[in-house]
Amino acid sequence: MKPKIFIDGEHGTTGLQIRQRLADRNDLDVLTIPEAERRNAGMRQERLNEADVAILCLPDDAARESVSMLDGNNSTRVIDTSTANRVNPDWAYGFAELDGEQSGRIAAARFVANPGCYPTGAIALIRPLRQAGLLPADYPVSVNAVSGYSGGGKQLIAQMEYATAADHIDAPHFLYGLSLTHKHVAELRLHGLLDRRPIFAPSVGRFVQGMIVQVPLYLDLLEGAPSLARVHEALVDHYAGQDVVEVVPLAESGPLARIDPTALNGSNRMKLYVFGTEGNGQTNLVAVLDNLGKGASGAAVQNMDLMLGLAA
Repeated sequence: MKPKIFIDGEHGTTGLQIRQRLADRNDLDVLTIPEAERRNAGMRQERLNEADVAILCLPDDAARESVSMLDGNNSTRVIDTSTANRVNPDWAYGFAELDGEQSGRIAAARFVANPGCYPTGAIALIRPLRQAGLLPADYPVSVNAVSGYSGGGKQLIAQMEYATAADHIDAPHFLYGLSLTHKHVAELRLHGLLDRRPIFAPSVGRFVQGMIVQVPLYLDLLEGAPSLARVHEALVDHYAGQDVVEVVPLAESGPLARIDPTALNGSNRMKLYVFGTEGNGQTNLVAVLDNLGKGASGAAVQNMDLMLGLAA
């Protein structure tokens, strides 16, 4: 019998992308609710309890409500793409490349919290250096990032695309989260193994999908004042043996004059770069990913496959 998958919130941006990624899968039975019935609580509860895996593509409160709809004797497994459970110790964190054991934790878990798109890039850069002993836990980390506007969901998409909208946004690029209290900070701090609260500066560009995340560092403030090559080596070692996260060789990064945030659109991959000039004491670590790929829908499908034992 095929595993039954229910996407709760399939008509939203993330849900639609997941549905598209599963469209050609003949090894799954995807349960649906007509868009006109998306607020039908009884139908949602029925689908949630019928599914082998429910993928929640909902705001935080609605995601919590969906979990509460599960029957006590039900075995439905859950992937939550909201921010509701990303720092919940009872939920496995759905970044399979977090360390060597994380894919196994996801595979065994009943409840999995999908990472945020920005934290996926930032944690991918920070955690290997923490685990290698290069980045002190109290280092004053700053994360600067730009995302395509699809990351803001249907409301922001409409604001950016429809000039007649009352709240239309004309800006080619804008900063937000200016109070430095963005909801991703707790997730970034916990899974980045940081003691000091990082500064997170997100922004949105006038492109639909794609993302660049930057973590600039002073090498002389790291343990042992490592070279660029040593920092690069720590990333390479951390991601050895998997094919989702690619650490770009230093020889290829050096000649680059620019980075395209849309370079990995439509894929579930992520590229990491180490930029800088050997000897000047600084580096800029950069992650490029699709905010709706490895940053959301692609990661959810990857986690689903791990949970069902379908991962390659």
